[in-house]
Amino acid sequence: MDIMEKALAAHEEWGGKLTITSRVKIKDQDALSVAYTPGVARPCLEIQNNPALSYDLTGRNNLVAVITDGTAVLGLGDIGPLAAMPVMEGKCALFSEFAGVNAFPLCVNTKDPDEFCHAVSLIAGSFGGINLEDISAPRCFEIEQKLKTMVDIPVFHDDQHGTAVVASAAIMNAAKLAGKSLGDLRVIINGAGAAGVAIAKMLLTIGVKEILMLNSKGIVCEGDKLSSDALTELSKITNREHLRGTLADAMKGADVFIGVSKPNLVTAEMVRSMNEKPFIFAMANPTPEIMPDIAKEAGAFVVGTGRSDFPNQINNVLAFPGIFKGALSVRASDITENMKLAAAMAIADCVSEDQLCPDCVIPNPFDPKVSAAVAEAVAAAAIKDGVARICAD
Repeated sequence: MDIMEKALAAHEEWGGKLTITSRVKIKDQDALSVAYTPGVARPCLEIQNNPALSYDLTGRNNLVAVITDGTAVLGLGDIGPLAAMPVMEGKCALFSEFAGVNAFPLCVNTKDPDEFCHAVSLIAGSFGGINLEDISAPRCFEIEQKLKTMVDIPVFHDDQHGTAVVASAAIMNAAKLAGKSLGDLRVIINGAGAAGVAIAKMLLTIGVKEILMLNSKGIVCEGDKLSSDALTELSKITNREHLRGTLADAMKGADVFIGVSKPNLVTAEMVRSMNEKPFIFAMANPTPEIMPDIAKEAGAFVVGTGRSDFPNQINNVLAFPGIFKGALSVRASDITENMKLAAAMAIADCVSEDQLCPDCVIPNPFDPKVSAAVAEAVAAAAIKDGVARICAD
């Protein structure tokens, strides 16, 4: 049985990956009176008088909403909110398994960003954070930015920022291993959607100076008619030589290739045209832009993909559980750029000097110390940035 058939059979057996269980035992009249009426009226009134107590007296202190409109689900595209539910449930399971964070899946049946934001804002008080998932560009940029102004809890689009955090961590360690300065790297990002734009922004934050973005038409240049305002703004600070051309043109003399695009777009010849000790992070799933064996034979120094069956998996599970755990621990009102940077640095630091090698520039997703390290770093950054409402325990 292949993995697809195995997954279908498992989902039929599970009938859903999540369950809601009570933390209290209601075995007698006294317990019923405390957990529910009449006793429950007291915490209700306390929250009415001081809404901040909702974090102390309900479960929102450790509860994240995983929300989608089903417009960009995995590599399947716009399959709709109902069909997206298995992915949202899976994401919730990852929150629980990797960080002990409770999460609840919500699929919103609208493609209108304003309607989506309105719906989410109305239920935000039930949660301590919002994880946006599988929302297509460019609406994902608009939705995230708008929601940040509408609610007072962290809003995080994982397809953008989780990918950027993990990719940045991998590049930090690859550069360290290769003896290259981040400021000297020439980086090619193929795929100018949500993930590509976020990766570019974070790389600029960590000190990369030279980035070429590519979309389906080739190298992105300032003045092009582009698919999103976010990409338009990015075009003003990347490709300062105003180069034009194809992916093959862009990769000549480059140090890093990052693919968040389509399968089999990179050839061995393109890799050979790159600078000495090039890094290839080919993250198209399930088939990467170039297979690792071909990239290595062509001279790639470090190769990473989005797959678990190859070394250096760029897996968001290294980031989002710990990021939310840290944000929730201090009741953060936002997830700032410094919090994301702190997460990337914490992930990179989880690879020890002894472990660091071309096949290990990023920790294993099952490394138990990653989530805790990320959470601690994120909480500290939140406090420093002034978005924390309490200090971490």
